[in-house]
Amino acid sequence: MHLKILLPSKVFAEKSGVSRIVSETHAGSFGLLPHRRDCVAALAPGILVYETEVDGEVFVAVDAGVLVKTGPNVLISVRRAMSGANLGQLRHAVEKEFLALDEHEQNVRSVMAKLETGFLRRFATFQHD
Repeated sequence: MHLKILLPSKVFAEKSGVSRIVSETHAGSFGLLPHRRDCVAALAPGILVYETEVDGEVFVAVDAGVLVKTGPNVLISVRRAMSGANLGQLRHAVEKEFLALDEHEQNVRSVMAKLETGFLRRFATFQHD
């Protein structure tokens, strides 16, 4: 199979000769072998595993995204991805990076909600005058 992992701003990885892929969905693990039928899957944040003859087993931490298999091509599009040689180190890095970003995103959303509420209140007051 030919695997391509896409991020919003770049191609994270592109590999040929992939013999298997295992990813996480909200329903559990999802495995792909070369002759599996074409499919689409919504990916949950987790560890993606792919294997090639040259690289062996490779672990990539991915954020939520989508996987599309068409023929021998597998396209994975995610918001964030991170690779690592050691699964333990990768898990630690994911917890540190992804959770910190999620907390930051929640703070930004909270501030934006407050700004929108204030704007709507002022706008409603302006219309009544």
